[in-house]
Amino acid sequence: MQKNILITGAAKRIGAACATLLHNQGCNVILHYKDSEKQARQLCEQLNQQRANSAQIIQTDLLNLTALQQLAIQATSIWGGIDGLINNASAFYSQTITNVSEENWEELIGSNLKAPFFLSQALVTTLSQREGCIINIIDIHSERGLKDYPVYSIAKAGLAAMTRILAKELAPKIRVNGVSPGAIIWPKDELSVKYKQEIISKIALSRTGEPEDIAKTVAFLISNANYITGQIISVDGGRTLFC
Repeated sequence: MQKNILITGAAKRIGAACATLLHNQGCNVILHYKDSEKQARQLCEQLNQQRANSAQIIQTDLLNLTALQQLAIQATSIWGGIDGLINNASAFYSQTITNVSEENWEELIGSNLKAPFFLSQALVTTLSQREGCIINIIDIHSERGLKDYPVYSIAKAGLAAMTRILAKELAPKIRVNGVSPGAIIWPKDELSVKYKQEIISKIALSRTGEPEDIAKTVAFLISNANYITGQIISVDGGRTLFC
């Protein structure tokens, strides 16, 4: 059976890599985006040129729970059901504890934890009917926290906990797993060459990864891991060996 996969934050970076690889493996993909309309449309057109009516885009602000519910309804109706949900969309920026505002808290917790929970909830029926799966894109810093990113780290720690509890709550019909990227894409904030080298020096494989490394792990969990649930796979080149 051809799988229908909904990917949040799918217009670029890791989300786009997941969409591209899964599409190449025969899946239909629904590309959610918030602001990156141009990139989402370009990717959708590219995928549909390869295979007609195999990709769709949906714009939604995931912090709006009413809109999130509509996303779930619309996504389910496109091809008659959802086989996989990839919770990838994420706000990420630095805020020291003394500078965190309530708005920062709502955005970071909302995008990284609240939205994945309620979108998973909204898709339980279709995922159960199709014995599908949920994959949460977490972060290796969910375990120990990233300095100067307290709220982001708290949110990702919550997402890791959510992965494990939903694996219990939704079994046996729905598998729930997580993927924790390490140094895959440097953040938008400019990092010094020295700081980048310090990070790489703590990676066993002595290099950063690629978005495709995450996509390959996601694809494995969707298609070749029918007896795996409640697990979080670190894709970090051995970074956590040195934490």
